[in-house]
Amino acid sequence: MEQLKLANNYLIHSYKHNGKIHKSWSDAIFIEDHQDYLIFANDKTIVKRDDGRSWETKNPSVMFFFKKHWFSVIAQIKPYGIQYKCDIASPYIIEGNTLKYIDYDLDLKIFTNGAFKILDRKEYEYHRKKMKYPDKLDNLLKEELSNLIEMVRKKENPFNNEYVLHYHNKYKEIEKK
Repeated sequence: MEQLKLANNYLIHSYKHNGKIHKSWSDAIFIEDHQDYLIFANDKTIVKRDDGRSWETKNPSVMFFFKKHWFSVIAQIKPYGIQYKCDIASPYIIEGNTLKYIDYDLDLKIFTNGAFKILDRKEYEYHRKKMKYPDKLDNLLKEELSNLIEMVRKKENPFNNEYVLHYHNKYKEIEKK
């Protein structure tokens, strides 16, 4: 794996199982290499989808890309609190200045009050059949969704607002320089 440089800007590319790019983020500042995940942050970044749509994010985010788990976490810092969006996704790879992973559709949204909801089950089933996910992969992804839900219930990091704000403050310090 290529060595990341703290405070450097990286691209993020999300792919589908068939190898086609799904979504990209124009920038993410590398904050820390934690034992279990890489931490990035951004604010007002451009997101582009494979269908041509693009938008600028409205809120700052702290992103956690896990090294061994098949999920990633985006903590969105909104005016009324922190909301988490988690993607069931492959562990990342780094190529040049780009972090890449495969998005497997299933998402977990954690609301500011701690309630959560599993999203995109139909999209997952559609892609699972269309792209012929092996049973072993299907079982792994569902197991990782259960692991993720357990982490949320236990409020393990990164599902701790103070933890997220610590990294958001590190990001703001880097941006000042």
